[in-house]
Amino acid sequence: MFIKTAHDHNGSVLVNKKTGDIVIRKYEGSGYLLIKQHFSESELRELRVILLEYHESWKNKNAVFYADKAVNSAYLTSPEHLDECQRGHLFKFIGSTKLMNVVGSIMKRRPTFMNTQLFFNPANEGQENYWHRDPQYHLTIEEQKEALLGPDVIHFRIPLLDEPGVGLVPGTHKRWDTREELDVRLENNGRKNNEALSTGVDISLEVGDLLVFSANMIHRGLYGMNRLSFDILFCDPEPDLAAYIRDDCLPSEDIINSLEYPDAFRSTVELKIKNKR
Repeated sequence: MFIKTAHDHNGSVLVNKKTGDIVIRKYEGSGYLLIKQHFSESELRELRVILLEYHESWKNKNAVFYADKAVNSAYLTSPEHLDECQRGHLFKFIGSTKLMNVVGSIMKRRPTFMNTQLFFNPANEGQENYWHRDPQYHLTIEEQKEALLGPDVIHFRIPLLDEPGVGLVPGTHKRWDTREELDVRLENNGRKNNEALSTGVDISLEVGDLLVFSANMIHRGLYGMNRLSFDILFCDPEPDLAAYIRDDCLPSEDIINSLEYPDAFRSTVELKIKNKR
């Protein structure tokens, strides 16, 4: 069985799913990997229903934030908006062999579950998207540079509906910004963070696709259509990252034991236990 992967400016190549070393080389070179039609409609049907229910509940409880500027929500596996059956389905999907085979192929170290997010269009149709690196919201410039050499945090994005996708700057998971990129990303020297970048590449997404990309790389969401993407974040098992993992977002031991591939959740639990000692 083959998967189509987008990894550079020249388009796509075919890679055998069993050839993990090829898959990780493609990811390491560009910082992202697009697997076309990785999931079937039947595999996504119940997930879509659950996440749409979650989204409605979240919007009701966060009406002001949603109307003001929100473009994503987080901590979907907590019990705040979903019942135990719905949470169980999310854990089953995350801990499935279908997803974790890819996660295990990409990550060099033991994959550790970190968080979930849901990305959607802003309520304000005039709101612009923005280039960013995820760490810029809690790290200084020097710390952001150091993060390029540090542990991995990786998005595994599953579009629930066809959408414009994501803008990415290939290679920036390992290199620092050019002058243009830094000025646009941080809005220096009169630039705006929604401006086009000469180094940017747009990746459109269809239902069934799986987009893998580094949280460290420069990227932005592309608004429009019925944008609704489910992101699962995995990280390296580093103590500093455990602070960003909420206890209420983790499955019970019984659920962990029922999963096809429970190790990413076990890694998270073990990491948090070590941090509490």
